[in-house]
Amino acid sequence: MIYLLASVQIARLQYDGGGDWYNDPELIPNITKAFNGRVGPTFDTVQAVVKPSSFEIFNHPMLFMTGHGNVRFSEADAKNLRQYLLNGGFLYVDDDYGLDEHFRREIKKVFPDYELVELPPDHPIFHIFYDIPLPKVHEHYPGPPKAYGIVVRGRLVLLYTWNSNVSDGWTDRYGDPPEIREKAIRMGINILMYALAGI
Repeated sequence: MIYLLASVQIARLQYDGGGDWYNDPELIPNITKAFNGRVGPTFDTVQAVVKPSSFEIFNHPMLFMTGHGNVRFSEADAKNLRQYLLNGGFLYVDDDYGLDEHFRREIKKVFPDYELVELPPDHPIFHIFYDIPLPKVHEHYPGPPKAYGIVVRGRLVLLYTWNSNVSDGWTDRYGDPPEIREKAIRMGINILMYALAGI
């Protein structure tokens, strides 16, 4: 993996298809500020915005993807994302309701040879800094929240949270109770910590 930036910066994925990839622009600034305050000064708190086909994705240890609607990866997008993920990058995808069917379809273009698998509660991403189960910030479907991943040669390269909406807890715009936001922030710090472990 190649990192060209002087500081560690998380990038939001600007995908095609019409979904609102840009929603809640404060999410990455907020969670990186929380990480810097609780763990140590590590991240640039300004998010980058990158397209999946761009070489710029290789400048970032983690890409973040969310939204409510359609997603479309071109052949160039899929090829570049695959190379990024196979070479040490990490992608966190948070379904903000309505993303699921589109994301599952498009990720098969990136990894036709791997399946999204449900992560067990003892997976290191739930224990790397805080011991915390996947929180349910907002309920979009009946039942518990789920965390899925794609694992390549023993490494989790992609985390996908469903019926959880962890990233909504990184902002106060929805009026969530403090205890719910705290769980979301702790989970977010774990995700960032796990992404850093790949550097």
